[in-house]
Amino acid sequence: MLYAIARRLAHPLLLLGVLSTAVVTLRLHWAPDRVSPLVLVAVIGYLAVLERVIPYRTDWHPTRRELGWYSVYFVLSMVGGGLAQGLVAALVELLGPAHPALPFAAEIPLALLVGSLGDYLVHRWSHRNRWLWRLHGVHHVPEKVNVANNGVNHFLDVLVAQSVVQLSLALIGFSADSVFVVGIFVMAQGYFVHANIDVHLGPLGHVLAGPELHRLHHSTDLAEAGHYASDLSLWDHVFGSYTWRPGRVPTAVGLTDPAAFPTTGELGASLLHPWRRVRTTEQSV
Repeated sequence: MLYAIARRLAHPLLLLGVLSTAVVTLRLHWAPDRVSPLVLVAVIGYLAVLERVIPYRTDWHPTRRELGWYSVYFVLSMVGGGLAQGLVAALVELLGPAHPALPFAAEIPLALLVGSLGDYLVHRWSHRNRWLWRLHGVHHVPEKVNVANNGVNHFLDVLVAQSVVQLSLALIGFSADSVFVVGIFVMAQGYFVHANIDVHLGPLGHVLAGPELHRLHHSTDLAEAGHYASDLSLWDHVFGSYTWRPGRVPTAVGLTDPAAFPTTGELGASLLHPWRRVRTTEQSV
C-alpha cells in the first residue's frame, strides 16, 4: 500500500512543493538567491528518500565510495553554476532591458518554454559537437542513473549550459522573479528525471519528462537514446527525439565505449579530458 501511494504521489508532491515555495518566496519577498540552494537540498533529500522507498533498481543505489566521488563532482557543478550566474548577471547589467517586457502572469509559461527549449538545444548540441561532447560525456560515464550522480558533470559543461539558458531568458526581458520560479522548477525536474525511482507519468510524460524517459537517454543503445529534455518532453516530440514507448527500458546505461572517457573516480583525468586526444568520438544520437 505504501509503495503504491508513494509512486502515485511522488511527482505531484514535488511539484506542489516547488509551487508553494515559489509563491511564499515572492509574497514574502525572500531573497531568491538564498531560497534556491535550500530548495536544491530539499529536492535531493526528498528524492534520495524515495529511492529507498520505491527504487527502480536496487543495484543502482550508490556505494559509499561512489557517493564520495559524486559529492566532489556536485561541488564542482555548483562552482560552474555559480560562475554562470555571475557571468550572466554582469552581461545583463550591460545589455539587458531595464524593465520586464511582459506582465508577470504571461512571463512564467513563456519563460518555461524559452528556457526549456534553450536547454534542449544546448543539450542536444552537446551530444553532436565533438568538443562539447568531451565535456558532457563525463555525465554519461556512470553505469547507474540515480539522484546522487546527477551532479556528475564537467564544471565547464554546467557553465556553458546554464549561461546560454539564463542569458537568453534575461536578455529577452524576463524578470528576475520569473527566472527564479522557472529555475527552481527546472532544477527539481532535472533531479526528478534522474532519480532511481519506480515512477511513471503515463500520458503526462508526453509533456513533462519523467525518469522512464531519461533512463533511455542514458542507454548504451543509441537507437533509443533520445530524450534530451529534462523538463518539457514536448520538445522531444517536436524535434523527433522521443523514443519511449510503454515497456521500453534500457538494457544498460553508460557509454557505448567506456574506454572513451576516464572513470568517474579519475577526477583529474576527467577535468582534463576535453584537451586530450581521444581515439573515439562516441556520442548519443
